[in-house]
Amino acid sequence: MPTGKSIRIYLADATVTGIRFAELVNWTGQGLACPRNRLSELTSWPEVSKPGVYFLFEGRSSDAKSLAYIGESENVLERLTSHDRQKDFWNEVVIFSSKDDNLTKAHVKYLESALVSLAKDADRYQLENGNIPTASSLPRADRDAMEEFIENSRMVLGVLGYTILEPLLPSSRRSDSGMETTDLNNANNPLMDLSFTVNGLVAKGALTDEGFVLKKDSQLSKNQSESMPGRSANIKAQFVAAGNLVEHPDYFLAVSDLLLSSSTYAAAIVAGTSRSGPQSWKTSDGQTLKQREDMSLQTS
Repeated sequence: MPTGKSIRIYLADATVTGIRFAELVNWTGQGLACPRNRLSELTSWPEVSKPGVYFLFEGRSSDAKSLAYIGESENVLERLTSHDRQKDFWNEVVIFSSKDDNLTKAHVKYLESALVSLAKDADRYQLENGNIPTASSLPRADRDAMEEFIENSRMVLGVLGYTILEPLLPSSRRSDSGMETTDLNNANNPLMDLSFTVNGLVAKGALTDEGFVLKKDSQLSKNQSESMPGRSANIKAQFVAAGNLVEHPDYFLAVSDLLLSSSTYAAAIVAGTSRSGPQSWKTSDGQTLKQREDMSLQTS
């Protein structure tokens, strides 16, 4: 099993939407989240007037992908002052710097390049960055230290509510002992390789901690019956409008992995009619999702 982590979050004014300072136990890095309208208050936080990387986030109030921007600076606060004048989309910033002042320009350039690459791969946000920045050349020991910094930053971002670096379908992870994990999101778990065949169409899916992922290259019906729930119809229409579903002569094709809240929503938008997700989705050995869930309850 993977080792656990402890993250401490300090609420500067005892509100969850104000300035939050986050740190991971035994990590020299530090994260700070700040609403845009309180940017002036960061002058009293020395943590942001030093080299670091930062994420600008758009408010999450629309159905489309939110915008985000990832940058670096030798003085993050000065760079944010510039962004406050030149970039309109964002309403919150999350900053990462080091407590021991060991981050250099080369380090933060390396971090910026790696973080942009990870965010593009995860495809959760629409990045305002253009191309992936060129990574700095670092000694092996420094590269390993920065990779650890990235992993810890990813966890802190997630706890602060931003999954920008989290892939929808995580691959197999290994614990500190080198043993493969066996959690729900493990790529070898049968629930990560589900299928649903209806009217000659084949869809693939996975049950994850966040909900149900309809996998890329799944085929979806172009027809919709009156029994299809309105919520499912709206979700499908949004995916079509966003370009996540591309029209073919006989079906829609998913051109990216799509996260839904349940297997039933996924089954409905695939079939174009009301469907039970637990009864529709099957593992590679032919068991339904409901059968697998019942087995889990019996052995727990």
